Formats: sequence, C-alpha cells, structure tokens
Amino acid sequence: MSDNQVRSTLKSASEQAAATIAAMPAKPKIIACPLCGRQFLTHTELTAHYAAEHPDSVAPVTATLNVNGKNCELIFEPFMTLKQVLQYHLGLIGAKEMCDRGACGSCTVIMDGRPALSCNILASECEGKIIETVEGIAVIPKWKPLIDRYCYWDAMQCGYCTPGFLVTAKALLDHNPNPTEHEIKEALSGNICICGTQPRHSQAILEAVLIMSGHAVHGYTASEVDNG
Repeated sequence: MSDNQVRSTLKSASEQAAATIAAMPAKPKIIACPLCGRQFLTHTELTAHYAAEHPDSVAPVTATLNVNGKNCELIFEPFMTLKQVLQYHLGLIGAKEMCDRGACGSCTVIMDGRPALSCNILASECEGKIIETVEGIAVIPKWKPLIDRYCYWDAMQCGYCTPGFLVTAKALLDHNPNPTEHEIKEALSGNICICGTQPRHSQAILEAVLIMSGHAVHGYTASEVDNG
C-alpha cells in the first residue's frame, strides 16, 4: 500500500470510528420487550411487564458500561455476551465473531488494561470495567502509527481478524512499549489468522514502535501520520 493510500485509510478509519463512538447511546430512549415488541420508557416498566406477561422468562437487566471513555446505560438480556452488546446495542462492530468459543482472538477488546475475549464474557459482568475497542484506538493519534504499519505491510487478507490483532498489540505496547519480536509473537499467540498473515504482524508492530519513539521508517515519521 502506498503512503498516500495509507494516509487516506487512516483518515477514513479515524473519522468513521469517531462517528460511531459519538453515536453510542448514553441511555436507551425506548425500551422494547425482546419477546413481544411492546415498548416502554423505563426498565421498571419492562420488569413489571415481564412479571405480568412473561412470568416464565427472565427479564432483561440493566448495567452501565464504560466503553471508549463513554458511560452507556444499557438494558439487555442477561445471557448476552459483551461482544453482542457492543455490536447490537452500541453499534461497535470492530470486535468480530469467528469461533464464538474464545479460541481465535477476533473478538478481543481491552478491559481494565488487559486483552479480553468479548465473546465469552457476559456483558452483565462488565459494569465498572474500563472497556476499549478498536474504534476507541482508531481515534487516538498516538496509535495511528500502529494502524499505519498494519496497512503499509498488508498485515491482513480478508481483514476479519485484524481488529483483534490491533487491540492485542495495543494492549502489549501499553505495558511494554519496546517489545522484542519474540515478545510480540508471544502476545499475539492467542490471535488466529486463517489467511496466514502472522509473519507480517511482528514487522508492522516493530516499525510502529520505532515511529512512535521518534524514528523515521521508510522516510515516514509519527508527525506525518498525525498530520496525514
């Protein structure tokens, strides 16, 4: 990918991510019963409706999740995973569902500073946690070099697994800003790419580290990424 294509991709990704985060609802305006579709204004009304009309079913729960720096008061069915709530309630589609068993890493988010598999965590368990998705990473200028190097090295084929790799890489660099190639491979070992792009991930991350530490790589600097 050329430098101009990289700059265009970065700008587009950042703008789309910012728009998605801005559109995340702080609280639901209308609450619909997932069983019959009737609409209510409060969780209390919905709970009373369940008791009267659906006594054999478990009523939705309420929780406030801090996602990408924004508190969102949500109402969802208690069996829903964090990945499902991020996608269906907040419109965040970066965390992908592939294996749905916590084995591939495509659904990775950062929770309280550590990578977490959102497909096997109940959303109801996440209240009080600090959650960061790939959309949140895309809007922070500091991390543009990481996305830039992934684009530059074509460290993706279909791209389905790429958000999980980026999120895991960001979590690694938060704790270890100057990792070795071995440490990178070890950190990414829980992420799977069925297209076979793994050899390029370490190169992309190592170059991102150099750029973020002030070095020029292929004539490219962090300031150029920020201003691109």
